[in-house]
Amino acid sequence: MDPGSEKATVRVVEDFDASSDAATLRESMKGLGTDEETICAVVCNRANEQRLIIAEEYTQAYGRHLLEDLKSELGGHLEDVIEALMKPLPEYLADEINHAIDGLGSDEKTLVEILCTRSNDQLAKIAEAYEAKYEKPLSEAIEGDTSGNFKRLLVAMIAGGRDEDCWGDHELAVELAEKLYDAGEGKLGTNEEEFTRIMVQYSYPQLRLTFRESEKLSGKPFNEMVDDEFTGSMQKGLLAIYYSTVNRPAYFAQLLNDALGGAGTSDRPLIRILVSRSEIDLGNIRDEYEAMFERSLVDHIDVRIIICCN
Repeated sequence: MDPGSEKATVRVVEDFDASSDAATLRESMKGLGTDEETICAVVCNRANEQRLIIAEEYTQAYGRHLLEDLKSELGGHLEDVIEALMKPLPEYLADEINHAIDGLGSDEKTLVEILCTRSNDQLAKIAEAYEAKYEKPLSEAIEGDTSGNFKRLLVAMIAGGRDEDCWGDHELAVELAEKLYDAGEGKLGTNEEEFTRIMVQYSYPQLRLTFRESEKLSGKPFNEMVDDEFTGSMQKGLLAIYYSTVNRPAYFAQLLNDALGGAGTSDRPLIRILVSRSEIDLGNIRDEYEAMFERSLVDHIDVRIIICCN
C-alpha cells in the first residue's frame, strides 16, 4: 500500500495539553466510581507519543504511576485496551511476543502476525524493546522457541535485511519467479532456503511483481504454490508475507474476522490488531473488513473497544 493512502484512526492532537489531560484523568479516578467515558475520551484519542507524555506529566503532578492507577480502576476488555494503549508500541508488541513464547510451546499465529508483517524499522524497534525488557536478544528468544525453516524465516525477518527502496523491476521479477519455480514446482522436493531468501530480502513492490510473474509461469496464484510446497508454521509464515504484501489491510481484516468468529471472540489478537494498527492503517482495515464480509466491523466488537477504530 502507498503510505499516502493509509488511513489512521488515531492521530496526533494538534492543541495538545498534557498537563490538562493528566488532571482530567486524575479527576476521573477520584472518589467513588470511575468515569470510564472520560478515560476513553482522553486515552483513546491521543497518539501513542502523546499518551506517554501524559503519563510523565501525571507522575510529576501527583507522584503516582498513571498506568497502575488506570489498571486499578478498570477491568475486563477496557483495562486490556487501555493498558495496551499506554505502553510504547514496540514495548507492547515485545510483550505480546514474549507472551507467545512463554511456557510450553509457542503461539505461532502471534509470532507470524507480528514478525512477518512489519517493516525493517518497526522490527528493529520491537527487537530493541524486547532486549531492553527481557535482557535477551529477540532473535535468540525466537531461536530457543521455534525450529527448522520456520525459525530461520522469523530470524531472517528480525534481521531486517529487506530492500525497502526498490519500487520494482520487471526483469528481476521474471528472474525471481523462475528461481521460485525452480525451488518448488520445478524440482522434486522444495528448496526452502531459496523461498526464504527471496521473501525476506526483496521490497514489497518487487515481490508483488514477482508474484504476478510466478502466476504466469506456474499457472496458479503464488499462495497456491506455497500451499502445495509447504505445511505448518512455515506455510503460515510465507502466506502472511504474501497476503500482507498483496493487500495488508485485507490480511488484517481476515485476522479480525478470525478473532471475531467461532464460538467466542479471541480478545488478545483482536485488541492487538486494533491497537497496533490504529495509527497506521486501521481505517483501511475497517473498510476492507466491511467490503469482504458485508457487515460493519464496529457492530461485532465490544462497545468498550469500538473507540479504537472510530
